[in-house]
Amino acid sequence: MLKLSCNATDKLQTLFSHSHQPDPAHRRTVSSVSCSHLRKPVLDPLRATVSADQGSVIRAEQGLGTLADQLRLGSLTEDGLSYKEKFIVRSYEVGSNKTATVETVANLLQEVGCNHAQSVGFSTDGFATTPTMRKLHLIWVTARMHIEIYKYPAWGDVVEIETWCQSEGRIGTRRDWILKDVATGEVTGRATSKWVMMNQDTRRLQKVSDDVRDEYLVFCPKELRLAFPEENNRSLKKIPKLEDPAQYSMIGLKPRRADLDMNQHVNNVTYIGWVLESIPQEIVDTHELQVITLDYRRECQQDDVVDSLTTTTSEIGGTNGSASSGAQGQNDSQFLHLLRLSGDGQEINRGTTLWRKKPSNL
Repeated sequence: MLKLSCNATDKLQTLFSHSHQPDPAHRRTVSSVSCSHLRKPVLDPLRATVSADQGSVIRAEQGLGTLADQLRLGSLTEDGLSYKEKFIVRSYEVGSNKTATVETVANLLQEVGCNHAQSVGFSTDGFATTPTMRKLHLIWVTARMHIEIYKYPAWGDVVEIETWCQSEGRIGTRRDWILKDVATGEVTGRATSKWVMMNQDTRRLQKVSDDVRDEYLVFCPKELRLAFPEENNRSLKKIPKLEDPAQYSMIGLKPRRADLDMNQHVNNVTYIGWVLESIPQEIVDTHELQVITLDYRRECQQDDVVDSLTTTTSEIGGTNGSASSGAQGQNDSQFLHLLRLSGDGQEINRGTTLWRKKPSNL
């Protein structure tokens, strides 16, 4: 049940009086409203306790959308071809530096992507599945994820993320993101990803049919729009396979139950954490992750045991940097990564990371 506090009421009254400049009589009327009158719930208590389906119908009839729609700070852009949402960085989303972790950023990217899909009428029970996909038991799975973070948001910062999707050949789709600091308008990060379709029953990849393509292309920009428009940018670089022996390793990692997503395999964000487990501690202490690129090679199930391998590497491809800085620093460190099954050595994931020196105030 949602209520306005007395403090919130006072702030609303102050904002109202400053922005609208009502006449004195009207101002007295507003000021005389007691907190008890403003503590009415947004929804009638009886209606708020009905089933999810019934509740959705009631709210739709009221023209309010779902309760989540009312509370979420996100919406389609004016042209309807991308989606923006604001997020507050919570205390449990930051690390020891009091800034968001890369896993937090990746989770927010996934969240805003799902909310975008839901806002145009796609289902989120299989991560943005269209009606035809649900009928044929098809799901989207991540093939590649590339994230660049120019400045990590701190606890309490407000981040705006814009996302959009486009076709990627005959076998998949791509989704891009741009992250901004709401207070300054500064672009603090960018990301891009490639997704392919998989049959949920056979676990085999499948080409994107014209029916599915027609269902989602109507919500995509008509002209190619890229988060990384630069030529030869790092997101396009091929990742070589790490060969034994690796310099650093973390052996015997096991998925937790909480690591499984709604498609019944290990969530793609979990792989990021596994990759970082084999980064040497001296790098973690003195550097922060700027760029991560992951190629997903096979699914990981709950009973699998995973080895994380890491080796220092030379230049793989320059970082794109922010609008004001595009050069790679002399103190940056790069690593090549491999996730594989402990038993038979099958490759799960390969990746690269680029780390920059931490700011002096951290």
